[in-house]
Amino acid sequence: MIAGADLLPVLTPANTNPANEVARKITGRDYISWSAISMFRTCPLKYKFRYVDGLPEESVSAALVFGTGIHAAVEHHYQAILSGDPKPDLDALLFAYRSAWLPHDPDAIQFGSTETRASLDALAARMLTAFLSSPAASVHGRVLGVEEEIRGMLVEGVPDLYGRVDLLTEDGDTLVVTDIKTSRGKWSQEQVEDSGEQLLLYAQLASEISPGKKIATRFLVLTKTKEPVVEEHVREVEPAAVKRTLAGLGRVWRAIEGGQFYPAPSVMSCSSCGYRAACRAWGG
Repeated sequence: MIAGADLLPVLTPANTNPANEVARKITGRDYISWSAISMFRTCPLKYKFRYVDGLPEESVSAALVFGTGIHAAVEHHYQAILSGDPKPDLDALLFAYRSAWLPHDPDAIQFGSTETRASLDALAARMLTAFLSSPAASVHGRVLGVEEEIRGMLVEGVPDLYGRVDLLTEDGDTLVVTDIKTSRGKWSQEQVEDSGEQLLLYAQLASEISPGKKIATRFLVLTKTKEPVVEEHVREVEPAAVKRTLAGLGRVWRAIEGGQFYPAPSVMSCSSCGYRAACRAWGG
């Protein structure tokens, strides 16, 4: 939800971008999302199964559901600030966290070798306790939007990019675009740089609606360690990095448009993939 209905408008009407209709014919959606881009880059065949064929996943990793729950809890906290309500306590945040598990069939959730639902719930309580006691629980400046839709054309010949900004704040003359992350450990500077493409694209969209404002990107990282830590990584947007990211977006779309779907085996990704049976049955 956003403070002011006209703050984050759709930047380009869907019918003004010809590539949107191409996207609709391929995926049934007249836009492209960062999650779709990331999935194609990780495994083009998995992208095809989900976005082109519309296949349901056979399973979902507990880590993914857990991360969604932590996101929901932290966003609930900032939504209260945006609405002018009292800040939620730990019980309220845990309720929001647990709600993320409800849509999933418990038998379809794939836990890691050392994970159980009880162990993850206990970890969530520690992480959210750390968050509430951290400086990140307070906001510098004011909250403008939480989990808010943003959309616009960034590259000629590429469908509109559609996304949801976890948190948008204004601090003086700077607009800060925040992404909430969970991590097994503290982030290095290299991880901050390597993970910044999504925020660069969102910042590019945000800059169109805030002329004259400085734009900064921020990662809010909650670690899944025995003693959780809350980190904040803030960076100013560098034009060269934006240019590189936009070029990559164009190349990914051209590959999707050209039907370049193939498996990309990975020890890290395949073990938790929800399309293992479909992948094994794929004949090229």
